[in-house]
Amino acid sequence: MGSKQRFYPEEIKLQVIQMKLSGNYTNAEIMEIHQIKNRSQIRTWMKWYRDGESHRLAQATGKQYSFNAELSEIEELRKKVLYYEVKEELMGKYRELERGWNRPSS
Repeated sequence: MGSKQRFYPEEIKLQVIQMKLSGNYTNAEIMEIHQIKNRSQIRTWMKWYRDGESHRLAQATGKQYSFNAELSEIEELRKKVLYYEVKEELMGKYRELERGWNRPSS
């Protein structure tokens, strides 16, 4: 019986990245929530994110990676906007947490 590859939409991959960056979820919890079978999948997405290769999250399953030079400029800009939206949301959450750390204790 062969293994069937699972397709994870780009939106799910971004959610997984957000969950990991928040520090509120373990790999096991993320895997259960999103039905991810292998934790190396999460490591791969996180590596792409850290290396500034977020465009790879749209890559189809089982395809050898090659950056498609034919992607339209609009599609490239959409990906950048999404990246910065996610980044800004996470920074806002971090600043909120940071304010809580700096409050004097009662």
